[in-house]
Amino acid sequence: MENAEQRLDNFEHILEMQQFEGEKVPGVLDHDVLFWFGDLNFRIEDYGLHFIRESINNNRFSLLWEKDQLNMAKKKEAFLQEFREGPLQFKPTYKFDLYSNEYDTSGKKRKPAWTDRILWRVKSLLPYASEAGEVPEKQAISVSLHSYASHMSYSISDHKPVTGTFGLELKPLVSIPLVTLHPVGDWNMEQDAVVSYSALSELQHSAWDWIGLYKVTFRHANDYVVYAWVQDNEISSGEDAKQVYLSTEGLPTEGGQFLLGYYSHTMQSIVGLSQHFQIQPSRTLAEKDLAWDGEALQCGAAK
Repeated sequence: MENAEQRLDNFEHILEMQQFEGEKVPGVLDHDVLFWFGDLNFRIEDYGLHFIRESINNNRFSLLWEKDQLNMAKKKEAFLQEFREGPLQFKPTYKFDLYSNEYDTSGKKRKPAWTDRILWRVKSLLPYASEAGEVPEKQAISVSLHSYASHMSYSISDHKPVTGTFGLELKPLVSIPLVTLHPVGDWNMEQDAVVSYSALSELQHSAWDWIGLYKVTFRHANDYVVYAWVQDNEISSGEDAKQVYLSTEGLPTEGGQFLLGYYSHTMQSIVGLSQHFQIQPSRTLAEKDLAWDGEALQCGAAK
């Protein structure tokens, strides 16, 4: 048990010592999702070598779970209780003779153990909810385990590798968009563009909010083609909607399908998207295309 205590101390020490820049996530446990994996070196206590090997040979792994040091520690160590792990439905991954699937045949005859593990932790929203006097219906992020397995075909180490496959679901922070927006009129390169938007009262406006123009295939808030600061480029303001000016200078000359997104600096997220719409290509580009088509037809006729 002394070695187990040392492994737990190492685990806790790493959690305390890993620090990150930024006020929101200074430590490891401040992140929304944490995956912890590697050779954690926990062993199986109390049971003798013969019982462990017989349980493995008969695929009765569940007989060994209650004496696994990590499972035992999770019952009493507070810092481990939020970590989750998939069922150990595979053979212990340590210790094997090199280049074989035989457990240790050396004079030491070490007992097999699940030393190689994958754990994960999703940060709970409940502390924040209690401060606000509300309880969220769902976590903003959920993690689901699809597979957790060892791979016996690898034999270059005395450990067998372990893999896990996960699904991460990011739920929207709000069920109703905080901002609705749409382009005003037809957009083309011959005139400046105007965006109309309206926001719910819950939106906390910031001088750093912006509206971006995106291709319909965009994947990240920073994938904008062009953007405009909302407050700096506001040209009209009414009770129901406001309008923001967007210069033609950054509009794509080739035109195409696009959409608009409102980025909230306070929420660090896009909080409203328009329907996709068409931007007409520039006349110069269209005229060049027509001229090129005409030249191609003439060349074809000459042939």
